[in-house]
Amino acid sequence: MRKSIFITGAASGIGRETARLFAGKGWFVGIVDIDSDGLHSLQAELGEENCCLATADVGDMESLGAALEVFSTLTGGKMNVLFNNAGILRMGRNDTISLEDQLLTVDVNVKGVLNSIHFALPLLKQTQGARIISMCSASSIYGMPELAVYSATKHAVRALTEAFDLEFERYGIRSCDIITPYVATPMVTGASQQAYSVTSTGVNLGPGQIAALVWKAAHGHKLHWKIHPMTYLLFFTFWALPFLKRPIIKHLCLSKGN
Repeated sequence: MRKSIFITGAASGIGRETARLFAGKGWFVGIVDIDSDGLHSLQAELGEENCCLATADVGDMESLGAALEVFSTLTGGKMNVLFNNAGILRMGRNDTISLEDQLLTVDVNVKGVLNSIHFALPLLKQTQGARIISMCSASSIYGMPELAVYSATKHAVRALTEAFDLEFERYGIRSCDIITPYVATPMVTGASQQAYSVTSTGVNLGPGQIAALVWKAAHGHKLHWKIHPMTYLLFFTFWALPFLKRPIIKHLCLSKGN
């Protein structure tokens, strides 16, 4: 039986590049997204024999559960990697973002991860050396202005990753996350409102670089997979000089006078 990976948010950006990479290395890929057109174009590229698709919302238990049932029938009830990639981002001052969008961010970024893990766990338990890999963010280091709710959801993802890595050890399942600054995906570059931190830190990574890191995470044993010098610098500085957290974040995230 071929190795398999189930990818949420697979229609574009990091999810799409990850699907291409793993399929190119002979893995069977489950691709899930709310973007049906994007999924079908990806399936045409990868080949129907190499993937299965499902138009599903990770925040909707019924549709996600159905997607994983189909995946299970095609992989013999196994899953080597669950990649929790689906996520949304709303940038700007909190009082400029509707409550509906704030709650939707929680639904996708946190509840979506919980839903995916819940339905994937029986398959992961049946697979030796299985992995749960979740997209996190440099915004999980400290609460980020103009990314407040998004930052909070990534704090939650980081905590879930750490807790589940301990809990699921008894099943032989490792849990890890990918911690990255801004990546050039439609979620960032196509946003209707940009945070000041996009300008101050830049968008210096492409989705292909993150897909390559996911491949490493699928075969490695680290808990937090970091990328880009800025991420390493922030982690080290906040560890060594914790009193600098607030002024550094203020400098990076808020323009002068704000």
